[in-house]
Amino acid sequence: MDKFPVLRNGEPVGEMMIEQEQLYTWFDIHWTKPDAGIWCAWAIGTDGELRVGVMEPQGQQAVIRRRFSDRMAAPIGKLLRGEIRPIGETQVSWEKVENPSKVLRTPWLRQSLNGKQKLLYRRGQSYLYLAVPYQPRQPFPLTPLFCFAKLRQINGDRYLQFIFDEKEHPTFEK
Repeated sequence: MDKFPVLRNGEPVGEMMIEQEQLYTWFDIHWTKPDAGIWCAWAIGTDGELRVGVMEPQGQQAVIRRRFSDRMAAPIGKLLRGEIRPIGETQVSWEKVENPSKVLRTPWLRQSLNGKQKLLYRRGQSYLYLAVPYQPRQPFPLTPLFCFAKLRQINGDRYLQFIFDEKEHPTFEK
């Protein structure tokens, strides 16, 4: 049995236990001291996300135990953590880039982003999504890639999203 943290808004709030049983994976998620409302549990992996289901209140916690076939669980890749989100929220989960050299292989990208604050990334199937903070009166980040940038809001802040393929070549959203 493997254990992973469960986060809500980036803060740890519980635990997710994973158990393999032949061709199935069990997800057992516990959230201590849940907020009022209807909440959904998600399993987050290196290549995607899996909606586990709606959390059930049980005393001072909320729980869910659910089984998925390996065919359904495998596309999310290696498990990283669980997340709790309000029901109906399908926002994409972003991770902070603490050190660009741990996320990026290309020397030019590493050097261009070294020292930048509030960088975010997520991995999709064979793509790396990189979000760089954007301020209209500041120099444009990654200037040579300006035509690949997509302006978007993440957690209320402005970002430029760039997408890179498996060789870290910039690409447009599919």
